[in-house]
Amino acid sequence: MQTQKMVQTLRRRLRGQLPGWDAQSNMATRVHREARIKPPSKSRKAGVMILLYPDNGQLWIPLIKRPVYEGVHSGQMALPGGKVEETDKDIVDTAVRETEEEIGVSVDRKQIVGTLSDLYIPPSNMMVTPILSIAHQKPVYQPDPSEVAGIFDIKLDDLLDPGNRQEVEVGRFNDTPLEAPAFMISNKVIWGATAMMLSEFLYIIQELD
Repeated sequence: MQTQKMVQTLRRRLRGQLPGWDAQSNMATRVHREARIKPPSKSRKAGVMILLYPDNGQLWIPLIKRPVYEGVHSGQMALPGGKVEETDKDIVDTAVRETEEEIGVSVDRKQIVGTLSDLYIPPSNMMVTPILSIAHQKPVYQPDPSEVAGIFDIKLDDLLDPGNRQEVEVGRFNDTPLEAPAFMISNKVIWGATAMMLSEFLYIIQELD
């Protein structure tokens, strides 16, 4: 599908009913499932960017690797993004600002295609909205080393390949091993909320074929 046609098709699709948990749950851990049963009354808001771009006849999405730090998402693969600030006009503004701060890519609001379903992240008590944007070419990255340990371009076809999904042990929760469905691509483990948000995006992409 040509990029411009994809943009138009996705815009129309994202205005309709989204698959939400039906798609997100394919990559959910038991922690996410339990949180869905008893969601908190209050949570912080955040926005992340799924930035799709064409290169060499393929579609790609940049993911970042978080630095190792004293926090719940230390060293994890993630989409660029972060929490809402008072100066943000809306959640799109949050994702655009955070993308520029973290990876040095300025996303014009004209590139925004739409939003996916909100997802609650239990460890950080964050309700996250994924924003989908499409660029015309591969972005030039200028990562902030305090927030980004590395940027990895992931091929859309690799995310769609069922052979790149498996169950892995990702850590411990309440002193017991925590296993999670994950995308395993180029020795990178993509799991948790990032995998769940990508799962909904992939579900929608497959609907378009």
